[in-house]
Amino acid sequence: MADPAYIDSDGVLTDGEAWVPIQSIEPTADFEWASTDDGQVGDWSQYMDLKVIGYFRNSTVNVNTNLTMNFNNASIDFSYQIFRGDGTNDTAISGSSNGRWDPWAMPGASADANVFGGGVLDIFDINSGKYKSSIATGGSGNNADANSYVTLHASTWESQAPITAIDFWSRSGGTFVAGSRFDLFGILPRMVA
Repeated sequence: MADPAYIDSDGVLTDGEAWVPIQSIEPTADFEWASTDDGQVGDWSQYMDLKVIGYFRNSTVNVNTNLTMNFNNASIDFSYQIFRGDGTNDTAISGSSNGRWDPWAMPGASADANVFGGGVLDIFDINSGKYKSSIATGGSGNNADANSYVTLHASTWESQAPITAIDFWSRSGGTFVAGSRFDLFGILPRMVA
């Protein structure tokens, strides 16, 4: 088996920050990322954490919709807390949902032209035998100041299974518009000085 690109011929990590780019996608429809389980860059069993960076807009008529996701295509509960602010009102919400989590608000077709939401999702300890925690930060400016949000979502996926797949879709239907992009990174355990 060949060494992955982020390890040199002496077995030393070449990426000082231990972030490994796994895959980028510019989707037009719902999509899934899955571990390749082949010992190469796409094999998630070697990573401690995963990080997703996204820019997104939806084709639906809604000003604002939810970008929804789940792990391993499983109907397992997510417990969550949401902190959201729009410049005037702050909201805190907690709850649980079966088989899905809405980490980000996403502008829809009725939002101002060329407005995209953006966010960062950190998924921790993906191969541990404990419940999996995630934190998503994001912003979605839609129509000047109306329907614009900054959010912090924390979630626990109530499964001890390793995370081997992530699915993303719009809860209100529709498709992703051109310019939407998602980048997936694997975070290696810190083994360099």
